[in-house]
Amino acid sequence: MRFIKVGRVAIITRGRYAGKKVVIIQPVDNSTRQHPFPHALVAGIERYPAKVTRRMSKARQMKRSKVKPFIKVINYNHIMPTRYTLELEGLKGVVSGDTFKEVSQREDAKKTVKKTLEERYQSGKNRWFFTPLRF
Repeated sequence: MRFIKVGRVAIITRGRYAGKKVVIIQPVDNSTRQHPFPHALVAGIERYPAKVTRRMSKARQMKRSKVKPFIKVINYNHIMPTRYTLELEGLKGVVSGDTFKEVSQREDAKKTVKKTLEERYQSGKNRWFFTPLRF
């Protein structure tokens, strides 16, 4: 699809991660053998960071700023693109179609995604991406 591009933020509409925000890492417009439908490789937030206030100790602030990520191959029909984008250049090489073949590879990719997302959260950019959807 035209508007599903690398770096676009989307919301998952179906399944276990419904209502969670994801960033598209690699769109695949034509089907493959494993996934016979147009799909995208996405990295998203399973558990969002908790609210942090100034009076909390540094240790507590760090603990509450943690992000639990997930990586997934998802059908275009089950994602809703938003107007937001998120520049995550580092993740393109880390998460690919081959990442899902081996469990250890997937865990390594998840750790990298976690580090990248937490750094992005600490920098204070892309505030909207790190807040849970309200509905």
